[in-house]
Amino acid sequence: MFCKEFDIRWSDLDANRHLANASYLNFMSHTRMAFLNTHGFSHKEMHKNNMGPVIFYEHVYYFKEAFPGKPIKVTLEIGGLSEDGMFFEFVHNMYDHKGNHLCHCEMLGAWINLETRELIGLPYNLLKVLDDLDHTSDFRILTKEDTRMFGKKPVDLVLEK
Repeated sequence: MFCKEFDIRWSDLDANRHLANASYLNFMSHTRMAFLNTHGFSHKEMHKNNMGPVIFYEHVYYFKEAFPGKPIKVTLEIGGLSEDGMFFEFVHNMYDHKGNHLCHCEMLGAWINLETRELIGLPYNLLKVLDDLDHTSDFRILTKEDTRMFGKKPVDLVLEK
């Protein structure tokens, strides 16, 4: 399992003097990017393939507060992956220095071609990297339908004149 350790900085706190919700997301994003950068998904590689990641949603479940003074650990596993690698679900868990579970996050995303702005599958070498990442116990093969499982669709705002 991929794991990254962080110190909680003053700027990571909110008005309640504990870790701010935006900081949880930043630590999880940093963990994802650290994994990707060290496993072949560097900016150079993504530029070569004219691709980048997009996030559909992040569901975070908070269990305990996190405070400065002791490091926290953020883990990364793969909870789902489409057969072509277009869709992926990363699962994060965050723990304090004693191993207490602070939060759980499920993040669903995809890869986009930066020129056409269309979703794309991964080249085999990058697909293999994600497929080799530790899988959650409930890992599943993702399909396009998984991206719409909550039934949320855009609703344009109608402005009155």
